[in-house]
Amino acid sequence: MSELIPPAVRARLRNLRLTSRRAVGSHGLGLHRSRSRGAGLEFAQYRAYEPGDELRQIDWKLYARSDKFFVREAERESPLAIWLLLDATASMDQRDEARPDHSRLDAAKSLAACVAELALRQSDRFGLIALREDGLRLLAPGTGTRQRDRLRLELQALRAHGGWPSPQVLRPLWERIGADDLVLMIGDGLDEAGLAVAERLAAARREVLSLRILTVGERDFAYQGGRRFRDPETGEELLGDGAALRAEFLQRFGAARAAADARLDACGIRHAEYVLDQELDLPLRRLFGARDAAEYA
Repeated sequence: MSELIPPAVRARLRNLRLTSRRAVGSHGLGLHRSRSRGAGLEFAQYRAYEPGDELRQIDWKLYARSDKFFVREAERESPLAIWLLLDATASMDQRDEARPDHSRLDAAKSLAACVAELALRQSDRFGLIALREDGLRLLAPGTGTRQRDRLRLELQALRAHGGWPSPQVLRPLWERIGADDLVLMIGDGLDEAGLAVAERLAAARREVLSLRILTVGERDFAYQGGRRFRDPETGEELLGDGAALRAEFLQRFGAARAAADARLDACGIRHAEYVLDQELDLPLRRLFGARDAAEYA
């Protein structure tokens, strides 16, 4: 998925690790702590050493013969499935005037690709559920490069359309997402129906994370002169002067974001916010607790 992940971001992903609060101490899960680590695991393959790999994984005997660093990988069944829940409603087609070729959905696809890349490296399973009014696009969790390619094809075909799915359309979420699964919701993060889904999953003891994507226009509202603002999902329009509306919009929009964050906090849901002019990996570093996240703010 190189076309979805910029080279500079891909390089920094090598220093990032997906973490799950509930998987710590369970079997497998790649780089998380495991009671079965180093015992009863069958050797699978060698691969070239990459920065960030643990030194204990290097086969030093092979290094003595070849003068090259190789890491031993063992086959293990990961207990964790990472579900990528992508908001694909019409609001995700929103984009900034300075970069009209890059929408919120484009950013969501790239973020999903980054998470899949991390999961692949850790031997975790990953799957996709794209949420649209006209139905769900579902890719069951799997691992390996073929699963990564399947995910890439699903993401490339995905287009923003319509409103939020009805409760009946959402039924597969409750049937497919297991008790030990990790759910990462990626979208505008402010829809009442979307927040309700996050709360219901958390109440069912699923580990949920939320990643809100904003445009630069939403964050700064630096519009001048007469403007026509249109809701892409409802079609409602507002005519007004951008500068005159700025203070009220920022106050109300900030209050809405704070209220949504409070609801997520109340459910124990980790969350992060991403604006389209920021480094792509910044919200992932915030979600997974990287110490250097401030460097990319």
